[in-house]
Amino acid sequence: MEELLIEPIEDFGLSKKEQQRTLFSKIGIVGCGKDGQNIARIASANGIEVVFIELSEDRIQNAYNRLGVVLDRRIDNWGMTQGEKKLILSRIKGSLDYRDLKDCDFVIEAIRAESSERKITERMEVFKKVEQVVSPDCIIATNSTTIIITELSSELKYRDRCVSLHFFVQSPEARVCEVVKGLYTTGEVYDKVLKFVKMVNRQAIPVEESAGLISIRLYTALLNEACEVLLEGVGAMVDIDTVWKVGFGMRFGPFELADILGIDKINRWMENLYSEFGDPRYMASPVIKKLVRARRFGIHTCCGFYTYDQNGKMIGNGPIATERE
Repeated sequence: MEELLIEPIEDFGLSKKEQQRTLFSKIGIVGCGKDGQNIARIASANGIEVVFIELSEDRIQNAYNRLGVVLDRRIDNWGMTQGEKKLILSRIKGSLDYRDLKDCDFVIEAIRAESSERKITERMEVFKKVEQVVSPDCIIATNSTTIIITELSSELKYRDRCVSLHFFVQSPEARVCEVVKGLYTTGEVYDKVLKFVKMVNRQAIPVEESAGLISIRLYTALLNEACEVLLEGVGAMVDIDTVWKVGFGMRFGPFELADILGIDKINRWMENLYSEFGDPRYMASPVIKKLVRARRFGIHTCCGFYTYDQNGKMIGNGPIATERE
């Protein structure tokens, strides 16, 4: 009987050295609150593997749960299938260990600011921890809108690979992303980030370094003026929103959008902008301060300018609404 020869199948495949890894095949996110979840979902939906870092297992599970809720809403509106949801979630992994970022091409810091203080120190520490575990070619970014990337990256060894970018979370149709090149950022790194933005089906908007970028500076001024119109009794809250939506064709009114973004977050933006520019137009309106003190932050607390049920559906006006006469 002839001897049976068994040859390892691995000998006929490509060696690991011959396999080329695709740029941005895996990205990391530090902090998976609302912003981090949005970035993770967008990246995963476009075929990119995502690993996110959180502070506890409870926060990791909470991030998964909230991602599931957002995807279920898309399914309910015929925006995707159950199979697509499972595929998106399968590409997202939560971890407590920064070392799990070591083979990422791109790491985005998106930590939550849970106080009124600017989180510059905490964000700088995150940047340092990331730099310790990733390769020198890995791009490091922040999703912050009111902190300057040049300042944030100033203590890193490889400051030239750092950028700032801002994904919009208020609507899946908001397919733009503000991208900021810092003082140290190389043209090569910036071009790679522009390619990443295109990969996730967003239009890159180049922005020069400025606290608040384009979006936050415009919106905070708008919201403050809307609050002033409300306080003067010029119009009721719902009517101000209606004028903005119907009259100007916007998806949300200024008060509705504040509830979506989070009034506590907007208040921090305004404090940071006022600290940066010293311009009174960025000082938060008394209406905003009142809601923050009452911990009525918007949809995530079920009450802000409007009130909401547990599923985020609007059910009525909030406590500061001015009724029609």
